[in-house]
Order: sequence, then C-alpha cells, then structure tokens
Amino acid sequence: MSKPLILVCNDDGIFSVGIRTLIEVMSELGEVVVVAPDSPQSGMGHAITIGNTLRLESSDLFPGIIAYECSGTPADCVKLAKHYVLKGRKPDLVVSGINHGSNSSISVLYSGTMSAAIEAALEGLPAIGFSLCDYDAHADFSHVKKYVKQIATEVLTNGLAKGITLNVNFPPISAAPIKGVKICRQAHARWEEKFDERFDPYGRRYFWMAGSFENKDAGEDTDEWALANSYVSVVPCSFDLTAHQLIGQLNRDWKFIN
Repeated sequence: MSKPLILVCNDDGIFSVGIRTLIEVMSELGEVVVVAPDSPQSGMGHAITIGNTLRLESSDLFPGIIAYECSGTPADCVKLAKHYVLKGRKPDLVVSGINHGSNSSISVLYSGTMSAAIEAALEGLPAIGFSLCDYDAHADFSHVKKYVKQIATEVLTNGLAKGITLNVNFPPISAAPIKGVKICRQAHARWEEKFDERFDPYGRRYFWMAGSFENKDAGEDTDEWALANSYVSVVPCSFDLTAHQLIGQLNRDWKFIN
C-alpha cells in the first residue's frame, strides 16, 4: 500500500523549530510535502494575498523531502500546495504547526496556524493545527511528539467529518508531565487589549498593542482548563460561523419590510 500523503504548513515560517519537529513526526507516518511561509506570519488569521504577487521557491532545508517556501500567508500556502505543488494529488492529511505559542480559546480566530488547517477543511481535506503553549523561538517540543503522532494517526485511520478541523494545544515542557488528552470545547475567554501610545525619534506618534488574556469560563470541559491541568486539549472546529439557534427566533420576532 502507498504511504499517506501529508501536507505540512505553519505560520512561524519554514525555519522554525516547530515545523521541523512536525515534519520529523509526519515522516514516520507518510510521504511529506512542505509548503510554508518564508517569514513569520503569526496573527495573520485567514488573510490571503490578492493585491500582490506570490513567490514560491524550492527549499533544501529538509533532506529527502519536497519543500517550498512561500512569500504569502498560511492560507496562501495551502492554496498553492493544492493547486500547484501537488499537481492534482489529494493529501490524506494536512497538518499545521507546531506553533510557538497557544492557539486555545478565542486565539483560534487570529491564528495563522489554525487558518492553514481551516483552509484545508474548506477544501474538504482532513486537517489538524498543533500549538505548544511556549512562545520561545527555541522551545523544547520533545514531550509532544508521541501525542502529535497519536492524534495524526487517529485522523488518518478514522477520518474527520467534512468541514471539521482539530485545534490541538500542548502544555509547555516546564509544566507538570502531560496526563493525557482531553476532547474539549473552546473556552469563552478573550484578550483585554490596550494600546501603548509612543513617539519615534522624529516625534511621530505610533501605537503598540498590548494586553492580557482573561478567562472567566469556569467550565472543566474547556481547552483552557485542560491546559491548566496538564492535559493536551483537542477542540473540533468548524468554519461555519452561523448562529443556527437564532435563525428561527429572528424570522419569528423581527419585522422586516417586504
């Protein structure tokens, strides 16, 4: 039997430690093709390049593996992989990461890592976004390898419903030893933002966004609870943002001009 075809993307860029770790693990499971940004794209969300050129260059960073670096966003990387690099071959799995930093709770909306996975889901491909709750550029990923392999194997074996992707987050190695895996919901939390007003040497004003993450969700079935208690969090995600429960109420109670 032929090996599964696995597309690897990320948002920290092709030179990150996280993507190297993910490639190492995926190479144990199948044939790996890499298309990743040529520079960091964190916080890009689901942005795509429509007003500028896209450049795609082959890379020899990973011996024996077909790899390309792309000038665009994580979502661009998945699109170019599907329509150009793979030349009609359909990946059995798309994996994104391993991100340097958490993508739990509301961060999933801003995440370039998860947007690559969601773009794959839009294309009808099973996909997983992996993130480590450690922002250090030289973070240690050794403790998550077996979980990455296990979760990817489950998806390759069982598949995912069309339009669904998994958001997987890992506690850092500095936390207590990982206790296991929890299937969770996304915590109802948010970033409390502030903007620091500053001035450059020429007296021109600029702003630097800062803030803190506030989690007031006390549920013990959330990704934030799982991570705080040394579990791997796995949240099934959908790109359908419709509030289906409100459609009937709005049709019934709101008065529109016909």
